[in-house]
Amino acid sequence: MTAGTEADPAEQAPSGRAPIRKALSLSALNTVIGKLGTFLTGVVLARLLTPEDFGVYAVALVALTAVLALNELGVSLALVRWPGDPMRIAPTVTTISLVSSGLMYLACFFGAPLFASALEAPEATGVIRLLCVLVLIDGLTATPEQLVNRQFRQGVRLLVDLANLVITTGVTVGLAAAGHGPWSLAWGQLVGNVLSALVLFRLAGVWPRPGFDRRYALQLLRFGLPLAGASLLVFGMLNIDYVVTGRVLGAAALGLYLQAFNLASWPVNVFSLVVRRVSLAAFARVQEDPAQRQATLGRMAMLLAVPTLPACVVLGLLALPLVTTVYGQPWAGSAAALQFLAILAAVRVFGELYYDFLVALGKSRTTMWLQGGWLLALGAALPVGALLGGIQGVALAHAGVALLLVLPVYTLVVTRTGISVRVLAVSIARPASGALAVAAVLVVLRFLLEPSWVLLVAGLGLSALVYLPFVWPLRKKLREFG
Repeated sequence: MTAGTEADPAEQAPSGRAPIRKALSLSALNTVIGKLGTFLTGVVLARLLTPEDFGVYAVALVALTAVLALNELGVSLALVRWPGDPMRIAPTVTTISLVSSGLMYLACFFGAPLFASALEAPEATGVIRLLCVLVLIDGLTATPEQLVNRQFRQGVRLLVDLANLVITTGVTVGLAAAGHGPWSLAWGQLVGNVLSALVLFRLAGVWPRPGFDRRYALQLLRFGLPLAGASLLVFGMLNIDYVVTGRVLGAAALGLYLQAFNLASWPVNVFSLVVRRVSLAAFARVQEDPAQRQATLGRMAMLLAVPTLPACVVLGLLALPLVTTVYGQPWAGSAAALQFLAILAAVRVFGELYYDFLVALGKSRTTMWLQGGWLLALGAALPVGALLGGIQGVALAHAGVALLLVLPVYTLVVTRTGISVRVLAVSIARPASGALAVAAVLVVLRFLLEPSWVLLVAGLGLSALVYLPFVWPLRKKLREFG
């Protein structure tokens, strides 16, 4: 994108590694605290709520994710890669975000009854209308959030997300204990997001100030609309399994599948999230230097592979003891889906890295077509999986499409930007070898022990012992990253 303005000196910050390394460290701390808190909250809620409650909330969550995919029309990401002073376009970005979010909420409010009925959960109508108020908050926070990302101010993100976690957890658990079912989840999210938005405005020093410049608006929309389209397709890709499961198998099966998907998403929500808060800005800094962007992508891939690959192996092969130990025997049915969704999680982690890389190079239309192909393939595969194998069949179909079709195509597209396949392969060679060794150990262990907490603890301990020698030599490279 060309801004037609001179670069702001403040934005010509050193392109060295120190800002990125510091941002990654803070992002990692933020993610560990946030996900640990979310995990513990989930354990508590699994004892207070039923699979049907989670199923109703899942319907509302699908609706929210759909409108968020199109919210602010993708223009806020332009603040991260804008080559000039981002404050020149910030008022226009804010206006587009606010108008878009208002229209999206109206569509959500009036469409809630139809959407809930289509997913065989009419009781979710009110929960949808409440939860989708978050769309309005997203429109308000879009500009300051992306400015914080551009400036690598992950300390601000840490404090904002910590405030959100504390407030959301307190409200949700309190209401769940009082018997408010799926409403407790929606109210907790709403209250937490409102108060954390205020914290963001104060710490970032940026409050929503609308304005409009037609010249910038046209550039922003040309950049953002393909990303909004790609985001909508990502929504479809990540939620079509919920729709299929709810329609074909019912709310109880959907609740089990949601719990499995949440567990399988841990590598994405922890490892990928840490890197994604920094990766787009990092790639944007080296977008004009082929050698540097290849080196940066290789380091990012290695950084993600080290924790992601063994975590996904453990999730897949220890699915049953993990689910029953953490959530209790009533949730054992979700393990059938978790073992395959762990494969999907690994593909998603690297797919999101490729996505950010392509966006930083300005290839937003390419990402839209890639996500569209992914969604079409799932539309054909998931109903067959649901009819033949229940939630296990849905998970297997989802993982198969991702591993056998999506990942190879994404890799091909990235290599056409000048990235060497050999460099990528070398970057993840040691973690991949270690993950295969972990898989072999866990397969043997499953034959020796019953699926219980003993197998879980033994598996985790042996996995760490087997895996560490493979990645220990990479520690210097990991410290140099950033």
